[in-house]
Amino acid sequence: MDSVIDFQSKEANDLKAAVLAVLPMLRAVSGGYTCVRFTDSDKPVSADISLNADDISADSVKKAYSELPSERSRFTVFIKGTGYGAVISVSRVSYGDAEDPDHADSFPGDSRDGRVKGKIAIVTGAAQGFGAGIADSLAREGAHVVIADLNGDGAERTAAELREKYGKHAAFSVTANVSDEESVRSMVEKTVIRFGGLDILVNNAGIVRAGSLAEMQKKDFELVTSVNYTAYFLCAKYAVIPMKAAREICPDRMADIIEINSKSGLAGSNKNFAYAGSKFGGIGLTQSFALELAEYGIKVNAVCPGNFLDGPLWSDPEKGLFVQYLRAGKVKGAKTVEDVRKYYESKVPLGRGCRTEDVVRAILYIIEQQYETGQAIPVTGGQEMLN
Repeated sequence: MDSVIDFQSKEANDLKAAVLAVLPMLRAVSGGYTCVRFTDSDKPVSADISLNADDISADSVKKAYSELPSERSRFTVFIKGTGYGAVISVSRVSYGDAEDPDHADSFPGDSRDGRVKGKIAIVTGAAQGFGAGIADSLAREGAHVVIADLNGDGAERTAAELREKYGKHAAFSVTANVSDEESVRSMVEKTVIRFGGLDILVNNAGIVRAGSLAEMQKKDFELVTSVNYTAYFLCAKYAVIPMKAAREICPDRMADIIEINSKSGLAGSNKNFAYAGSKFGGIGLTQSFALELAEYGIKVNAVCPGNFLDGPLWSDPEKGLFVQYLRAGKVKGAKTVEDVRKYYESKVPLGRGCRTEDVVRAILYIIEQQYETGQAIPVTGGQEMLN
């Protein structure tokens, strides 16, 4: 259920902060699902739990939750702000088990099952290509997926396709500029308000600008850095907030940050230094974040795909890497785009480009593996091998 008020005034923003803090806690402690609605009244409503917006903590939530009758499969929480209030409906059972005419709006049926059932995931750069494929696979495996992309129309088309295939709670879209801090903050907040928390961040958004030292413009170099490197920092910074809140109230709860890196993060790339440098930096961030966040149960890993030769990054007829590399003379003797493609296929021992399903298998392994963090996992068909 969407908010019915805008958070503009200071008082409303205080309530918003309280709601964003308490939602991951409620979802974690109950093991269930949440639904929020806002009211312009701060008068207490009939609710099983009442909390003040200025007294939200793991201890206050645990205490209130512990006083509920254990047989209650559904309950409501009222959060009192200054002039505003929020009612949070919680179900301790899954969407599929919670179907009930009285709760049809809050907890409609969701019968999906899978390896990430019930998990909440953000996939950035998910309007097309790798990102869309990753989002589709996570939704198919039972996750609630946020399609985040600068291309808002494309993100909504992808989300609509996933809802059509997997049900109306499989996905929703957010227009997000991952290199802009306020946009990233809003992306995470909308996710928490919509689904109640965050379990998985797939930092997939990325761009390429190829060229030699003599050709590369400073603005292009900085654009690649902002999207491929700085944005990873921003997305991780805000994603960990609901992840830590859930962990605070449930000490055994785990979450995942997964960077979609590249084989170019494992070895230099001729006349593609801006991209390779950003990806080398991304592995440095992955290892550093992993060390910092381990105590909170947040695993941080990277997947390093080989060349996605069939995707738009490579095959776009105007801006794709085949065209860029042909123009830059990166492949000696190449006369056509097909010559460039054959050259890159010949470099892979398994003889083909990387596919979305190859990357998804690595992502699911990372999520399911509870004893690994700080790793950069190659998915390159043998083109790059770890020492």
